[in-house]
Parts: sequence; structure tokens; C-alpha cells
Amino acid sequence: MQGKIVKGIAGFYYVHVVESGVYECKAKGIFRKEKVKPLVGDNVEIEVLKEAEKQGNIIHIFPRENELVRPAVANIDQALVLFAVLRPTPHYNLLDRFLVMMEMQGIDTAICFNKLDIVTKEEEVQMLAAYEKCASKVLFVSSRENIGMDQIRQLLEGRTSVLAGPSGVGKSSILNKIFPDAASQTGEVSEKIGRGKHTTRHSELFCVGEGTYLFDTPGFSSLRVPEMEKEELRKYFTEFAPYEGGCRFMGCTHTHEPDCKVKEALGQEQISPVRYENYVQMYEELKEWERRKYN
Repeated sequence: MQGKIVKGIAGFYYVHVVESGVYECKAKGIFRKEKVKPLVGDNVEIEVLKEAEKQGNIIHIFPRENELVRPAVANIDQALVLFAVLRPTPHYNLLDRFLVMMEMQGIDTAICFNKLDIVTKEEEVQMLAAYEKCASKVLFVSSRENIGMDQIRQLLEGRTSVLAGPSGVGKSSILNKIFPDAASQTGEVSEKIGRGKHTTRHSELFCVGEGTYLFDTPGFSSLRVPEMEKEELRKYFTEFAPYEGGCRFMGCTHTHEPDCKVKEALGQEQISPVRYENYVQMYEELKEWERRKYN
């Protein structure tokens, strides 16, 4: 019997099987031996142990299209990263770290700024200018005023998406707006694990329409720069791409070298100073990581 893991908690995995419901499963010991951990979003094969109690074992994990470490999910088509425009003030460095992670995986990312109703048009324009070159789409919405919800639904349609972002930016509010049945759908799993209807402590997958799936994930307040050679980082700041090869030095890092086309574009306001400052900070972190690694 084949299904998809929709939630994992305390060593139990909840597998949704079309037309059969949700089965509470344990992973066979061979996965632990092979150091493979099932992830929410995995397509799996299960053996049913007790049909009446909907219990079984996961016996096979099908190959993943991709996987993320944080949030820990698999088989996604796109990421919808949600930040508030205010309250809390957007943590752009955190946003840029998330964007780098998605670029490394080759996953399309849309940025959704919530709480549009409490910012000026000028602030909205500034935020759009900073991020329109590094995301597939930038949306400004208000869950409180019900602005932009149709745009989000259209963006999600027919794809498997992960909804991610820091705590307090309105992820649960937006999920409930675009998918009012989220709480009731969670009920079948919640009843098994004795939890509340909708507390986002663990990644959870919802079917929000035919062929449309959405991961709701716990809020995060920090992200490490993914481990890579520091010279690789510039590849994941996509707005740098038009200037690559134009600098005086081959392999220019766009940090300290003279006659750098990226820094020239920065001076001409073609590149966001916020994005550039975050790039430099991440570059220095990777430089320090390499120093510790090789010394």
C-alpha cells in the first residue's frame, strides 16, 4: 500500500493513503541502520498491521526529488517564504539565508510579505525593489484585510509548496484563510497523537486541492549559512549573474577587489544594499568556517 507522509512526531509517521485515510506507522529498523530518516512529504510503501486501528510500518521510501534540512521536508516544487512587513520588523539577513538555501536546491521561491495594511506605499516599493530580482514572485498581502489571498491560491495551484518563515508573521492565519479546512484535516492526526488542532510544532502536509499540496512548517528564528566554499556563495545571489565575467579579476568575490562590476552596480542602485551587505556577512562567515576547518 502506497501513501505520503503528512506528519512525523516522536518516532511515529502519519501516512495518508488515498481513499483509505491516515495510518500511524513506525519506520522499519533497516532505515535507522542505513541512517535514512523518513521526512514529511516522502512517498512511501507501508505494510498494514492493524486495519481497524489504522496502524502499520513503513517498509520502503521512494526516491526523493529533493529534500530540505530546515524545514525538514521532501519532494517540493516551490517555497513560499512568509515575512511580515512590520510587527515584527523583517529580518532580511534571515530571509536571504533562506533564499540561498532554496537556490542551492534549485527550488523556485516566492516571497510573501504579510500585513500590507500597516505599511506605506513607499515602504512597499522599497521592499519590492530589493527582492524582485531574486525571487520568482514577490507578493504583498494582508491576512487581516483578506488582501492577496486569491494570488496565493493561484500561486499554489497544482504544485507542492512549502510555507515557511519566522514565528509571528501570520503563517497560520494565512493557511486558515486559503484553506479553512486545515484545522479539521489536522483532526485525524491530532486525535492519534493527543495534540491540539493546529499548533505548528512539526512540519505538516495538507492537500488543499486536486494536485495541490502545502507544507505548513514551524517558525524559525535563525539559519546557518549552508556549508560551501566561500567562492560559491555569489552563484546563489542571482542578481549578480549579469555582471559575472565583467570584473577585472577572474573569480572576483565582489567583496574587496577593485574594478568590480557588482560593486559598481551597487553604487548605481542596480543591486540592493541590504542584499549586498547580507552577502558580505555570509561570505565572511564562510571564510571563518573554512579557516577553522582547515587549520
